[in-house]
Amino acid sequence: MKRIGLLNGPNLDRLGKRETEVYGTTTLEEINGKVLDRAKAYKVEVEAFQSNHEGELIDKIASWTDASYVGLIINPGGFTHTSVALRDAIAGSNISTIEVHISNIHQREDFRQKSVTAGACTGSIAGLGFQGYSLALRFLAGS
Repeated sequence: MKRIGLLNGPNLDRLGKRETEVYGTTTLEEINGKVLDRAKAYKVEVEAFQSNHEGELIDKIASWTDASYVGLIINPGGFTHTSVALRDAIAGSNISTIEVHISNIHQREDFRQKSVTAGACTGSIAGLGFQGYSLALRFLAGS
């Protein structure tokens, strides 16, 4: 069975509570539940992990690499725009990775419009809300 990691970065544990005008009221727990439900239909295994700490995200990517995961759905949160280390972990993993953003980062503040991590990813989805996670899963499950 294919294994796919679902990795969410800083502040995403606050979904549904913070900046609801940007991110809505859906919680990360609800997103994870929807992805895990869809994973069953695609006959893939998904493990979800969230951390506000860069090193923990990097360690999880390494762990999934060593465990032969074939896909990674990542919302790096604020690390999208700053973390060369996270970008390097993705690039060195050889895991097909889709970067997901709930909001359209290209319509936001100037500093949010550049993704340091996207260049190491297979593809990226931005601005489609929580559907971006499902679309990423669909792509990875089929590849």
